[in-house]
Amino acid sequence: MATIAATSIFSERSIRRARLGSGLVMFLFVLLHLSNHALGLISVSAADDGRRLFLAVWRNPLGTTVFYGAVLVHITLVLRAVYIRRSLVMPAGEMAQIVLGISIPLLLMDHVIGTRIAHTLFHYRDDYETIVRLLWITTPASGWRQVAALLAVWIHGCIGLHFWLRYRPWYDSIAALLLAVAILLPVLAILGFIEMGRTIAEPAYEGMVNTDRYLDNLNTRHYSDPEAQRQLAMVRAGLYGSFSGALLIVVGARSWRRWRERVNQITVRYPGGEAISVPRGFTVLEASRLGGLPHYSVCGGKGQCSTCRVQILSRFDDLPPPDKLEQSTLKRIKAAADVRLACQLRPTHDLTVAPLLIAATETTLPPNTQETSPGREREITILFCDIRHFTSLTETRLPFDIVFLLNRYFALVGNAVEKSGGRIDKFIGDGAMALFGIGSSPEEACRQALAAAAAIVRDIEKLGAELSDELSMPLHIAIGIHTGPAVVGTLGYGRVRSLTAIGDTVNVASRLETAAKEFDAAIVISETVANLSGADTAGVESREISVRGRALPLKVYVIPSDKAAALVEGKDA
Repeated sequence: MATIAATSIFSERSIRRARLGSGLVMFLFVLLHLSNHALGLISVSAADDGRRLFLAVWRNPLGTTVFYGAVLVHITLVLRAVYIRRSLVMPAGEMAQIVLGISIPLLLMDHVIGTRIAHTLFHYRDDYETIVRLLWITTPASGWRQVAALLAVWIHGCIGLHFWLRYRPWYDSIAALLLAVAILLPVLAILGFIEMGRTIAEPAYEGMVNTDRYLDNLNTRHYSDPEAQRQLAMVRAGLYGSFSGALLIVVGARSWRRWRERVNQITVRYPGGEAISVPRGFTVLEASRLGGLPHYSVCGGKGQCSTCRVQILSRFDDLPPPDKLEQSTLKRIKAAADVRLACQLRPTHDLTVAPLLIAATETTLPPNTQETSPGREREITILFCDIRHFTSLTETRLPFDIVFLLNRYFALVGNAVEKSGGRIDKFIGDGAMALFGIGSSPEEACRQALAAAAAIVRDIEKLGAELSDELSMPLHIAIGIHTGPAVVGTLGYGRVRSLTAIGDTVNVASRLETAAKEFDAAIVISETVANLSGADTAGVESREISVRGRALPLKVYVIPSDKAAALVEGKDA
């Protein structure tokens, strides 16, 4: 039964896609509508010219069906989401999204009745001249209500768009531009409305337009015919009554469910000894939030990011099986059988869980920074480097000399990585790990890593020549570079926290550094790095090596120190 439900058109994945699709249709409508309002900064006639194009898109049978169908679907799914949410304890962004979504129909119904419905039933002329005069001069309170509705609709749409896009790899690069648009567009729309209102209120405007047209419009059946008034009142009562009734049904259904669930509870226990009793049917994430326990959920509980995942420490074989959405996410992260998504798991019996990404409360670091961000998958490039024969180099040296040598080595590695656009992840003994591509494309990350590797080889040779009289053997470096998907996030405890990467890509890069030592070479790069960087590998030795955990051998390029600079120069050429 679970499989059938997961693959039907009413699966959670399908419902979320319908909610997203309907939301995008409505966002496009609002985007064009606000752009039309902004034309009022030019003139009333310019706004009306834009209005004709706007209506050509939306006030036709197809546009009307698509838009109002999207409105109906979106409102229905929002009410459904409110009902199925077992706890109303949630982050501020999610709460704002729900509150704004519920308030928007109440703010906009009168406007829709007075424009589209009145136009359809009684041929009311709802152009900018008529509507702005009504909202600015006749009933200014309604005008300010529309400004509030405009802001509520826009903020609701922008929050939803941000939640949808924020973990796309390209989103960070355009986030500033989108924020500028999100701020400017409603401001320009409101200024356009104000400018049109001030223009129409000027006594000189009456001599510039055909005022008889406006007066005729006011005297249509919409205003003068009691029957028209009665029909519009019935429409208004029907819309407000339907929406209010739907809200009351949701509230009543939640109250009924809560009353029934009070006698049917389960207990979720955590490694710290916390035990939270919740009604059967709550998710583990909702239990954490209800109990006030920090619990990561970057995607807002939609089963897409895996940051809320937990390990089941008690019996897990008789838990409800994961649906298709949860299965795909667990498969992507190669989760063990006892790992589940807290936002999707609705336990049917008492259980003990351990969150795998600990959401510690940080007071010393600013929120929403890389240092406090949970893990997410990125395409990045990893560089590992290590001094070859370091033990032999230092076994007869004094501790002060070893510290001096390591600090010189760390300085040149860090300088080369940062100048190339990378980020030092950590220093371990005489080894270093660097990340490239956190804020750039995979191709650019590979080019940056190669440039850093060539600079490290060059500077190590200079350092070796400088210290040749002090060292028992020449300094040689071993570097491994690989690229691919890795989970990038903040790990550590207390103040000792830093952005790092984990995953198969990191393990392979470390294996390539070991291969560089085995082949007595300066740099070993994977074939993927060579292809993405566009490096000229003609004349460069290639080999296939075995990598632990991989069934097939990995093709690599072995680069001696005298060819490192040439490889980068060939790439740049």
